[in-house]
Amino acid sequence: MKTWLLVPLILAALLAQGGCSLFIQPAVDRASDNLTSAILNQDDPDTVRDGAPAYLLLMDSLVEGPSPDPQTLQSASSLYAAYAAVFVQDPDRAARMSARALRYAAQALCLTDARGCDFEQLTFDEVTLRLQEFDQRDVPALYTYSVAWLVYIRTHSDDWKAIADLPKVEALLERILSLDETYERGSAHLYLGILKTLRPPALGGEPEQAQIHFERADQLADGKDLSIKVEYARNYARLLYDRELHDRLLTEVIESDPAYPRLTLTNTIAQQQAKELLGSADDYF
Repeated sequence: MKTWLLVPLILAALLAQGGCSLFIQPAVDRASDNLTSAILNQDDPDTVRDGAPAYLLLMDSLVEGPSPDPQTLQSASSLYAAYAAVFVQDPDRAARMSARALRYAAQALCLTDARGCDFEQLTFDEVTLRLQEFDQRDVPALYTYSVAWLVYIRTHSDDWKAIADLPKVEALLERILSLDETYERGSAHLYLGILKTLRPPALGGEPEQAQIHFERADQLADGKDLSIKVEYARNYARLLYDRELHDRLLTEVIESDPAYPRLTLTNTIAQQQAKELLGSADDYF
């Protein structure tokens, strides 16, 4: 299975949710938000990789409390999903962490709205029908659940039952767009762009729709999130063997300044990936 999940964006999305909603005491609120900003503004991914496990344990301690609230569960899910997708190399460990992320996200969705309970057991038709009952207030929980489910599927790519759930996740993302396409800088557009390029056109892929999603995501992010162009090149340009578009997008990423509030870490990882993709272009095309 090809590498189809956008790991830098997961990292940004996870920490964007990890701010003041995590704690009760105002002083701790500020400390948590400062930690979130410090991580997102870090230009050394290895520092984040080495330091994040302590934050994972902190989130577990909050979830283990008597009555974890949906926001805490969402933040815990997002952190586990991001760490599993970005930094964990061992497949078994990544699978365990993604399962925990999905479990936390499912709890959060169920607590947010009882109609979100047991989503994974529903058929595709039942999912699409029930999604119509959610409104804009449910977008954060739906988004966290969608990302956690995508990471789970990626880390269980040898399980065809898990892969068979991709259409359900796509339906979740489509519903998020219909409710608020701007959420997390249009991230749902980006994930849909990736999902619609998993297969070549002859096998049911939708590259034209994918391109629309990639470009809209970049527009909503005001061009500041460099990982969007990386995924555009990796998933769309390579699928269609468009070398000109591929090299242009990656060159733009490499030549950009990665420093931007709360996107520096994401952009630093994106630049690393852009250099790797550009370096392998002669062999690919």
